[in-house]
Amino acid sequence: MKTNGSNSEEIRTLAKYIRMFAHKAWRVINQICACSYEQALMLLEFMPYQACHPILQLLSSIATNANHNSNLNKTNLIISEVRVDGCITLKRFQPKAQGRAYPIHKLTCHITITVKTR
Repeated sequence: MKTNGSNSEEIRTLAKYIRMFAHKAWRVINQICACSYEQALMLLEFMPYQACHPILQLLSSIATNANHNSNLNKTNLIISEVRVDGCITLKRFQPKAQGRAYPIHKLTCHITITVKTR
């Protein structure tokens, strides 16, 4: 938890090694940046992307932590910063014809969300 010189508090939550491509997460993250917590929940509930589910879990986790640890009201939270970073690639192999192996790269990412009060 970080505190600035003003009355607004910033709370950051990080989800590591999420099994999705970073560009797919960016497609969703760009929609909820600079929204309030309630608006972001509504957007994530009705978007048709699979990347919404882990981001929705992370957003509800950060709101619960802000309420429990810092006694902040969920309705006063605004998403101030979001970040998606690519990380390790899981390398797997698929057997193919004539004894060959076809490489499969399973990409992962880290998602960081920072919220602050109004």
